[in-house]
Amino acid sequence: MGLFNFRNSTFRHGIHPPEHKSETNGLPIRQFAFAPLLVLPLAQHIGAPSKILVREGQEVMRGQLLAEAGGYVSVPLHAPVSGRVRKIANVPTAKGEMSLGIYLEAFPASGQEVLESDGLDWETATPEDILQGIQNAGIVGLGGAAFPTHVKLKVPEGKSCEVLLINGIECEPYLTTDHRVMLEQADDIFMGIRYLLKATGAPRAIIGIEANKRDAAEHLSRNIPEGLPVTVEVVPVKYPQGSEKMLITSVMGREVPSGGLPIDVGAVVVNVATTAEIGRLLPHGRGIQERVVTITGPGVKKKGNYLIPVGTPLRFVLEEVGVADNLSEVYLGGPMMGMAVSNLDISITKGTSGILAFTDNEVRRADKVYPCIKCGACVDACPISLNPSQMGILAKFEAYDEMAANHNLMDCFECGSCSYVCPSNIPLVQYFRMSKGVVRKRAAAKKEVANV
Repeated sequence: MGLFNFRNSTFRHGIHPPEHKSETNGLPIRQFAFAPLLVLPLAQHIGAPSKILVREGQEVMRGQLLAEAGGYVSVPLHAPVSGRVRKIANVPTAKGEMSLGIYLEAFPASGQEVLESDGLDWETATPEDILQGIQNAGIVGLGGAAFPTHVKLKVPEGKSCEVLLINGIECEPYLTTDHRVMLEQADDIFMGIRYLLKATGAPRAIIGIEANKRDAAEHLSRNIPEGLPVTVEVVPVKYPQGSEKMLITSVMGREVPSGGLPIDVGAVVVNVATTAEIGRLLPHGRGIQERVVTITGPGVKKKGNYLIPVGTPLRFVLEEVGVADNLSEVYLGGPMMGMAVSNLDISITKGTSGILAFTDNEVRRADKVYPCIKCGACVDACPISLNPSQMGILAKFEAYDEMAANHNLMDCFECGSCSYVCPSNIPLVQYFRMSKGVVRKRAAAKKEVANV
């Protein structure tokens, strides 16, 4: 068992999809080439888009500030490569809509050197200094949500953080980004934990890891710096254990209430790759310019974990790694919660954790969606004990308000477990995603009318 603690406890329900991790979990992180032209949307995180500071034709250095935070729930954007701002215009995004962004033409001889400013000493910095430093570095959650990290770390008045929970679960099939970060960037992770403990006021930290990454658990356990209050907890493999609410239940035995946040049960959860970036960037006053991305799937020739500059076009990435002639679908993120892309001209953003490519051989569409047979498989699979079957029927009749008011629709975090197990091929998670969008729009409209 090694130096870590193994816990048999886990959350209720969940599923066990095939993992498909063995093709990349043993491949070390490699630096990716600079694309000739990088495309940088200003809205690549939850919250307000960044505000442009540069002009067309301006030459910039790698690490230079291109755009400042557009508000509190926002982060700045730094140049991922030295080059020239070719133009400022609308750019394509993964959601299918156009969004304002920066086209940055890389200098042909651009190197890896990065501009630095005054670093932040974790020992002398105040919690407020650290939160500001994290925002200044442009750091968002690298697990996929891309929520500004400094906002997440701000403990509300009247609440206290008992445990800082570092999320190294990575339960999505195919993805091995966090696995490799834990094996290769342990020093950065522990430095990041020092900043995070001080920022949150937590007295201790727990690194949660699934049992299919015992080598990472062993490595981190053996390298915990003396005096740092960190333990490593290994939990059974199950999807979607990487969801912070599920991880809290598995590791801490506590359940986040409906509509609540982790801090309501004394926890703050931070992705392990995000933690490593904090530890890597803050001591040097740098901003984030690149991130580790798993590129894999049956349609990829040179699978691996790559350190890719933010803004690298997806088309360039696929050309560099090579793809099969019968390429059928490409996903950003994992197959369960990721997004199928319709345009290869979109670019890698801070929230891109994986690129999956599938061929015609793997993509099999259900010929028909059948009526619900009330088998209860979706109810047994839902990790937060919702009734997907009932909500699916309500969604079909557009009873969105009833779904939210009486069936806890907004608690659904769209893990896709219900759709995965449904024998009738009902796209339940897509129904719920659409329903939540309608509910949010209606709530925003009501708020706007109330403010008039």
